Amino acid sequence: MAVDGRLRAVVALAQAMAAATTPRESWRAAALGACGALSGTFAALSMWERERGRLRVLVNAGERAPDEEEFPESETYPVNRFPEITEFLHERWAGGGEWGSHPRAERRGGAWVETAQGPVTPGHGYCHQRVAALRRRGRGCCVVAPIVLHGMAWGELYVARPEAAPVFDREDADFATVLASVVAAGIAQTERLEEVRRLAFTDPLTGLANRRAVDTRLDEALEQHRADGSVVSLVVCDVNGLKRVNDTQGHAVGDRLLERFGSVLSLCGAMLPGTLAARLGGDEFCLVTVGPSADEVVGVSEDLCVRAKELELGEGVACGVASTGDPIGEVRSARRLFRLADAAQYRAKAARSPNPVVAGRDGTVMRLADSPPRSAQDRRRFRDARPEVEEDDEPWSEP
Repeated sequence: MAVDGRLRAVVALAQAMAAATTPRESWRAAALGACGALSGTFAALSMWERERGRLRVLVNAGERAPDEEEFPESETYPVNRFPEITEFLHERWAGGGEWGSHPRAERRGGAWVETAQGPVTPGHGYCHQRVAALRRRGRGCCVVAPIVLHGMAWGELYVARPEAAPVFDREDADFATVLASVVAAGIAQTERLEEVRRLAFTDPLTGLANRRAVDTRLDEALEQHRADGSVVSLVVCDVNGLKRVNDTQGHAVGDRLLERFGSVLSLCGAMLPGTLAARLGGDEFCLVTVGPSADEVVGVSEDLCVRAKELELGEGVACGVASTGDPIGEVRSARRLFRLADAAQYRAKAARSPNPVVAGRDGTVMRLADSPPRSAQDRRRFRDARPEVEEDDEPWSEP
């Protein structure tokens, strides 16, 4: 590829990664961009998991072999199977370097080439595992470029060509090193965006999702419910005794109660696939589920109440459940589901119920949700906690 063509390829790779909105889109853009830029037919992006001593493949792009998934869940390779990684990690991967004709040549930070005709016997040069993989998958050669991020080895970019294609040369390897630098910059940008998203949708005390994340998830869930009838359930929890803990033992201990309940909530939420566990604010938490039946959600809510009661701090939890899988009428908005779950939780708290109260299984809860709260304090509670109001869902007015 001519110099102008390679320059355009670099720009296209950077633009494709910048346009990605998720990590997976960014990984795929990196692999496909590098594959095209190097006239390859296959490319992979892998990340070094230091704590586990292995490379984890994030994406396989291009002409994949039967055993290669686009986004593999468990394709990993122990680093000790790749001597070149072991030797060139840390300092050598973080520096600049030159191309050499021998695998042990000075190439710190640079890419290298392997061919299907290379040695496969341990002790006769590097990459016998890569050479065996090339042969097994019908590929003729590959170029491997370390990806260095924040001055440390992050992973590698791998591009391969078929058996009949020309073997990568020194210029290809140098260009692969440039592409790896562009990929590193794109990954850094993606990580920054993910951190911003995480902070925007995460409660800083408990690490759970926050109210903004709940609103987004519920809107998506109800769209799915209207499209295919998926069951959407909302569990609203109010931690009992937080004020007493704050007043008698201090707010630091109260925060610890909230953190521990958050852990219990997350544990119970994990029993229901695809559940979002969140802290709405203060002592109020919730679970949002899409798919599990109402009975499954109620069962997990019962377990949640038992576990909360066993905490050494606080006085258990008041829990209300509202699910489209129960006879609660048409749910046209997140507001409606919140109202029903809130009313159920309010009744559980008033009755000091050790079990969750479920909307649609208690006529009183339905009436409570559809009628004005009896005190100004209750009206403010509903209004402040649920600011998104639909006119036909708000039957009362302030005195």
